[in-house]
Amino acid sequence: MRCLAITLSTLIFVPASEAAEKPNFVYILADDAGYGDFGCYGGTRLPTPHIDRMASQGMKFTRHYAGCTVCAPSRCVLMTGLHTGHCRVRGNSPGLLLDEDVTIAEVLKTAGYRTACIGKWGLGVPPPLSDPNDQGFDEFYGYISMWHAHNFYPEFLIRNGKREALRNINQAQWNGQDGRGVAMKKVDYVPDLLTEEVVGFIRDNTKKPFFLYYALNVPHANNEGGRHNAAPERGMEVPDFGPYAGKDWPGPEKGFAAIMRNIDRDVGRILKELKSLGIDDNTIVMFSSDNGPHQEGGHQMEFFNSNGDLRGMKRDLYEGGVRVPLIVRWPGKVAANTISNHISGFQDVLPTLAEIAGADVPEDLDGISLVPVLTDSGTQNTHDFLYWEFSEQKGKWAVLQGDWKLVQLQVATDNPSGFGLYNVADDVAEEHNVADRHPDLVSKMANLLKSAHTPSQRYPLFPAEKK
Repeated sequence: MRCLAITLSTLIFVPASEAAEKPNFVYILADDAGYGDFGCYGGTRLPTPHIDRMASQGMKFTRHYAGCTVCAPSRCVLMTGLHTGHCRVRGNSPGLLLDEDVTIAEVLKTAGYRTACIGKWGLGVPPPLSDPNDQGFDEFYGYISMWHAHNFYPEFLIRNGKREALRNINQAQWNGQDGRGVAMKKVDYVPDLLTEEVVGFIRDNTKKPFFLYYALNVPHANNEGGRHNAAPERGMEVPDFGPYAGKDWPGPEKGFAAIMRNIDRDVGRILKELKSLGIDDNTIVMFSSDNGPHQEGGHQMEFFNSNGDLRGMKRDLYEGGVRVPLIVRWPGKVAANTISNHISGFQDVLPTLAEIAGADVPEDLDGISLVPVLTDSGTQNTHDFLYWEFSEQKGKWAVLQGDWKLVQLQVATDNPSGFGLYNVADDVAEEHNVADRHPDLVSKMANLLKSAHTPSQRYPLFPAEKK
């Protein structure tokens, strides 16, 4: 059990003057967006002017890593500050947060913050409808189930533990499931509803510090729409293709481009709203993605070079699956137009926000506060290593220590050691496996793989130790 040290005074008495000085937090998480999808990270095919401007007004991290290479465990790392060797949810498979697990929302509430999660929760299978509220969020609106979040035109969303009907109607074959599927009647496009909810929450909470976790369900595909419908563009469904309608592109690629355009538009709208409300300078806005780019719903990752120069994509533990954008904008505190090569991960978000908010932090986190690198003050601690495990692929593990990345290969026909070793500073595309040249380093890092894994209810043994 992990305990959060809090006092009654912390929970209840927050002076108005102190509360007014605390910055707001807006954490925006794209779903399955890659490096090459953003101009500020080298993308050339899809314009993202608002996100690029956000990067120019703050700090862009070049070596930031998602918690995992798929949705649920990555979000678990983000919420709890624990990597996938320690956190509760380690795959898109059965497993839920327990009462003793402590989330960012619970930590920030002790410091007087109002908390909201808007968008896709998708943390575990199958989560109860009240799960975000049970884990510290005062407000929730969106999808609880990750499968429900595939559907851009669902029949309902969840508001604070209860279904709220929409005007869409699913095709009959999807009846009786958790809201996933394909709509035959399309009225309410959820990504737009979520943005309206985000703007409304910000407008209603200007008098008290808030933490807003805006967890998009795009550019993730509607997997069901892409597989089961004669119109393949339903895998990347949008109300209209906008400026891409006349392009000589496949339907799913027009949809993907329109979705990326809408994400960028909505980030711009949020920044504009903060400015108009006079809370821009006192709000930290962070933008990232929960893992690398997908190739689902009819979309082909290489069409827009979504992984840039990186190898792999979603479900891979190569850089393309786990290295993700991170942009942090905090006017007057984070210097504009700065680039950080500091190695960081999702587990660092909780301790970073907690330090800024003046909140107590759970013990034994895997994360490290990024305040020194963000504010160019003090000494920035560094990770000894970053670790990932991914249960769905019959066992995949990786560890990053400095510039060296060790990936345990699922199939090792060309490598008797069973490992891929790459120097990701010199070989960012991970084209050259040098495991055979550095046996001592492979042995050392392989031991890290074992030491980083703690048994859980669902994952009792490190697979390599099984007899």
